Amino acid sequence: MPESTHPTLLSRRELLRRAAAVGLLVGPAGALLSACATSGGGDDDTPSGGGKKSDKNPFGVKDDATLEVVIFNGGYTDKYAVEVHEPLYKKAFPKATIKHQATPEIKTVLQPRFAGGNPPDFVNNSGSGSMDFGALVADGQLLDLTPLWNAPSVDDPSKKVRDTVVPGTVDVGSFNGKPYVLYYVSTVFGLWYSGKLFKEKSWTPPTDWDSFIKVLDAMKAAKITPYAYAGANAPYYQWNVILTHAAKIGGADVLKNIDNLEDGAWTNDAVKQAAELWAEVGAKYMDKSHEGLKHTDVQLQQNQYKVGFYPSGDWLENEQKKDAPPDFEYQMVPIPAEAGGKLSAAAVRATAGEGYVVPAKAKNSAGGMEYMRQMLSLEGAKGFANLIKSPTVVVGGAEGVTFPPGVTSSQAALKAAGDDVVNIFFDGWYKDLDTEARAATNELMFGRIKADAFVQRVQKKADAIKKDSSITKFKR
Repeated sequence: MPESTHPTLLSRRELLRRAAAVGLLVGPAGALLSACATSGGGDDDTPSGGGKKSDKNPFGVKDDATLEVVIFNGGYTDKYAVEVHEPLYKKAFPKATIKHQATPEIKTVLQPRFAGGNPPDFVNNSGSGSMDFGALVADGQLLDLTPLWNAPSVDDPSKKVRDTVVPGTVDVGSFNGKPYVLYYVSTVFGLWYSGKLFKEKSWTPPTDWDSFIKVLDAMKAAKITPYAYAGANAPYYQWNVILTHAAKIGGADVLKNIDNLEDGAWTNDAVKQAAELWAEVGAKYMDKSHEGLKHTDVQLQQNQYKVGFYPSGDWLENEQKKDAPPDFEYQMVPIPAEAGGKLSAAAVRATAGEGYVVPAKAKNSAGGMEYMRQMLSLEGAKGFANLIKSPTVVVGGAEGVTFPPGVTSSQAALKAAGDDVVNIFFDGWYKDLDTEARAATNELMFGRIKADAFVQRVQKKADAIKKDSSITKFKR
């Protein structure tokens, strides 16, 4: 396929400005910021249904057709589907049967079905075991969602669905001007810690690199592993930290150049400098045994006050609510950086996370698209926010919802970042580059290579992908 571009993709700053303009960043219940966009497209954008079309059934869903839903069972669990969205669909189509499946390994379960032309009708493609979005793009496996965005909304048929979400939502899920992915959940990334522990130890949350190191030293003296991530399945949590730090040093274009496979993007001085600093953290403040652990294992250790800082997105609090003590009080701070960088100390990575798609070859793709329309209703959005305690892209969908301490702190950090909001796309576009970055990150953080070797290794993979004409390329 020819190289693709993003002619309509909003800049991170512009999307942030628009989100603020519609009042979604005025308090702890704030919503969407800059979002990642990864998807593919089928040749036929008409969903298959078989029912009679109307304002209440704009896609022509057959009222007794089975709908097969597959949800990633991760930080948000699948409860929102079972308890909120699927009941809304059943209310609209009482005769329908919903076949529900939840799995932490989307790729393992679904890739053979996509390859065999028998995919489900609706998929939440997420997690470390997600399908390669780049391959889905090349294979034309996803349905164009334009009919969804142009359909009448559930709450007000005089309004199109596109007019009920934060401006920019459609664009950030689009390629070449066509939308293929619904990104639904506002996500903010940073370093997470226990507010209770900090209060008990009289530690001050860090605002720059020097204060960060001071807290790490205090944690080490208190016999707490100061910093940890899971090397077995979540090293991308850490390359996200390194690259966000690099953007603070060198500006948002550092990440844009990496995404666009620009020559020398990974060997940029800002990336190398950030890698050097985090390699020192790995050498002085990490436990080497964590390289063999999964994210849930390390997160449990943090809940037991054995780990100080942990890098993640703000799904973490909900994911750990069964294991974290009631008074743990999750809190988040932006990635710390030294003074003098091109972005402020408050800068964060934020995205509309959790990608939802309708497979192009689904038997009931009309039902899959209708399921999305129900998700984007006020009842669907508020139900999700109340249950999962995370805001969605639906305007007004978080009104009246009280968020827990962690999400409240991440939304406050998002507001404080102002225009300094960045995002990263390459991992969704080029799965092999993500895999290489993960492996190199473990090598760096657990002391087997230096920063120079880290950037050179990942750059070599990026160069190989750029030169491979069989791989579809994307730009932002």
